[in-house]
Amino acid sequence: MKQFPRVPRRTFLKTTRAALAAPLLIPSGVLAAQGRKGANDRIAIGHIGWGGRSRGLFRELAALREQGAAVSVAVCDVDETRLAQGAKEIPGATPYRDYRYLLQRKDIDAVVIGTPDHWHGVQVVHAAECGKHIYVEKPACCTIEEGKAMIAAGTRHKVAIQVGSQGRSQPEAYLMHRFLANGAIGKVSHVECFHYPSPVDDQPVPDSDPPPALDWDLWLGPLRWRPYNPKYLHGVFRWLLESGGGQIRDRGAHVMSCAMWWMGQDGTGPVTVEATGTPPPLGLWDSAVLMRVTYTFRNPDWTMTWTQMPNEQLPAAETRAEEELKDGITKITRPGYGAIYHGENGRCMHWGGDGGTWAERKVRDWKPPAGAQEVYKSPGHMEDWFHGIRTGRKTIMNIEAGVGVANLTILGNLSYILGRKLQWDQQKMEIVGDEEARRLMSRPQRYPYSL
Repeated sequence: MKQFPRVPRRTFLKTTRAALAAPLLIPSGVLAAQGRKGANDRIAIGHIGWGGRSRGLFRELAALREQGAAVSVAVCDVDETRLAQGAKEIPGATPYRDYRYLLQRKDIDAVVIGTPDHWHGVQVVHAAECGKHIYVEKPACCTIEEGKAMIAAGTRHKVAIQVGSQGRSQPEAYLMHRFLANGAIGKVSHVECFHYPSPVDDQPVPDSDPPPALDWDLWLGPLRWRPYNPKYLHGVFRWLLESGGGQIRDRGAHVMSCAMWWMGQDGTGPVTVEATGTPPPLGLWDSAVLMRVTYTFRNPDWTMTWTQMPNEQLPAAETRAEEELKDGITKITRPGYGAIYHGENGRCMHWGGDGGTWAERKVRDWKPPAGAQEVYKSPGHMEDWFHGIRTGRKTIMNIEAGVGVANLTILGNLSYILGRKLQWDQQKMEIVGDEEARRLMSRPQRYPYSL
């Protein structure tokens, strides 16, 4: 496999500016807007990261590839074993170890970023600077500073960004949204999000040399330097506050994404955030095992809670068997997380919030009366992104909405770490009245992997 040297930061920025200054060559087709891909143009995609989720995203693009709307032309991973898999599984794709080489290709229209969370902010900003449309896995960012930079880059360079909270695009998410938007249970005053605990590293192992196939420095990227340990990466990075953030940043970003969408609260934020939690008793992972976060919103007034609780305390356990879906649709396979919506005239529940989003039976069976309010029905998360690329319309989980949800998870963890309530100014996207907490809205990033 071809080995690539690292790109010096100065060289990368120089070539980025040159790419942005070059004239855009628009292929023939039906143009949706000046400078945008038309309905008949095929979008060339580069894949950054080739782990389990990235491979899933490649599969989710299958229908668009079959329609001739998309073609995957490049793949990148810092692990040469995974990179070799990607080159094999994407016929004709050029492999890259360093994502910056991929971004410099002028024939690539869009990128799909499936890297660990700590890379999202930097890679989205760099991709936007290179004029690429972006699909980035959730959560959007690890710090409030990163989120602001991502929004600014997407706006400045006019690229379509879709954050991978695909729960908004699921068929039953549409039913739940329509049910709530039409006041079927009256005004909702409390959204009660629930989840099982974060795992504990109960079999810690010592630091060691990284595997020969892994570029450990490039995997760390913007993170501070630390010795290699297998409990840091590949499927378990999620349980470290620095690079993952625990269940609240994993499934919480899905469940709370649905809540903000269905409640019509994109663009808003809480005024206070207060969290408590139980740290792990041993091991390398440091995200809260049990956790409760309360978000207080104003105008309109409502609260959202996030609770990681023991499995035996998860709500409505006795009703799960009754909620198997009808008409041969796959039954609920992961009932251990979701949310209960408490309204003036009753309550309703959904499970999941990501690729598996299910609503309880009364939501599925609800028939809209005459004059009912209609809500947006996504054609699919990838399809919605492509529509945004071609038309300039905001995607269903655009970067502003994605950063808003990520901020909820960040603030929850910061309140847990500091052990006190935080005050939040949504307009400025800043913590107020707490200088120690304000310093934690950003963190140093290692050169040259920095914003």
